[in-house]
Amino acid sequence: MKNILLHLRIPFSFFLLPIFLFALSQSPHPDTAKAWWVFFILHFLLFPASNAYNSYYDKDEGSIGLLETPPPVTKELYYIAWAFDILALVLGWLFVGELFTGYLLIYGIISKAYSHPLVRLKKYPILSWVVVTIFQGALTYLAVFQPINNLQTFASLIPQSLPALVCTSNLLAIYPLTQVYQHEEDAKRGDMTMSRLLGIKGTFINACFWLLLSGGGYLSYFGFTLPLLLLVILLFPLLAFFGWWTWKTWQDERNANFRNTMWLNVLASVCLNIFFGILCFL
Repeated sequence: MKNILLHLRIPFSFFLLPIFLFALSQSPHPDTAKAWWVFFILHFLLFPASNAYNSYYDKDEGSIGLLETPPPVTKELYYIAWAFDILALVLGWLFVGELFTGYLLIYGIISKAYSHPLVRLKKYPILSWVVVTIFQGALTYLAVFQPINNLQTFASLIPQSLPALVCTSNLLAIYPLTQVYQHEEDAKRGDMTMSRLLGIKGTFINACFWLLLSGGGYLSYFGFTLPLLLLVILLFPLLAFFGWWTWKTWQDERNANFRNTMWLNVLASVCLNIFFGILCFL
């Protein structure tokens, strides 16, 4: 049971919490009950199930997200992942809505296709990069925003296109960075991830490009207002660490390791969670 809990990597959901908080902060009159259900279903059922599938099919021996030395996987992990997915669908249908349940179903299918040996999107670098960042970014943002604001049509989500795309832009930068220390492990399985395709230095150049684009997106969305100033202040520790890490990696590529990657993830999630959490009360 301890190994199963480790592979569910529930604390890893904290790294995806900014997307939920961003959508919540932009909701003028959120449905509180639905917001809590959406939060629970995403961060305690859907995302952990996805982590479990990935662990089960990959059977990693090297470091993966939040697990520097992952324990061996068993068939029970596979059954637990299915149970979490099914429970997410049932609760989504009962307490949130049909569109949100549809999102859960599609996300579950994609998460299985990502790691399953018959499909294994993970071995197609550009396709997996695009699919993962769209689903975990823009579509997750819209899937949160729609039910907690009781919107009934897709057209009503059009004004939220820019913040949704900013979420994807952030992940287009961060997602390859989360793979940068796994090149050897991925090569053993024959997975050509986006980070392997770009190379270590190329992964950092890619991150710089998409983070600059995200900055432009935030500027366009917030304008020269208090939220933008607050964002700049709160993101300073993250940007300072990323600059330092890039410089160190340029000198020695061994600095593109598990610990530095986890520090980046923690700083990114803490800074953005604080920012969007404050926006929820402004």
